[in-house]
Amino acid sequence: MRFEWKNITLIGMPASGKSTVGVLLAKRLGYRFLDSDLLIQEQEGRLLKQIIEDEGLSGFLAIEEQVNRDICAERTVIAPGGSVIYGPSAMEHLKEISTVVYLKLGYGDLERRLGNLKDRGVALKDGMTLRELYEERVPLYEKYADVTIDETGRTSGQVVDQLRMMVEWG
Repeated sequence: MRFEWKNITLIGMPASGKSTVGVLLAKRLGYRFLDSDLLIQEQEGRLLKQIIEDEGLSGFLAIEEQVNRDICAERTVIAPGGSVIYGPSAMEHLKEISTVVYLKLGYGDLERRLGNLKDRGVALKDGMTLRELYEERVPLYEKYADVTIDETGRTSGQVVDQLRMMVEWG
């Protein structure tokens, strides 16, 4: 399957490497890098965890959807937050302007990589476990992905190399 790689959006769980892979890939391709979590913080003048505390989960998700829906970019690697998949209009927009790549991370690897969920500003429903969050999100990542990259046993550099080859070969 051939894709027009004018922009690349990386989706996946928190700690799946969206920002790390995104920065490295942007450097290798000569693209810009955009972290939509930083756009949210800039627009709101607060950290993600503060927005979630102040606005609640649904308020945060509405802000996140609006920010991602309004992204205007070209030749850019976009790294939205892991909860972007809860915003259908944001995902529709990202699919229109980019090739969406799901960085697939197994649950065991996710558990090892993640630190404090609240400190990271992870959009987590009250009482929800990490396992439940993972099981809820994976089908949505799969639904929206144009391309899936399995990160099992691979370094960020290896993931970037695979993506770069895909972009260069069209």
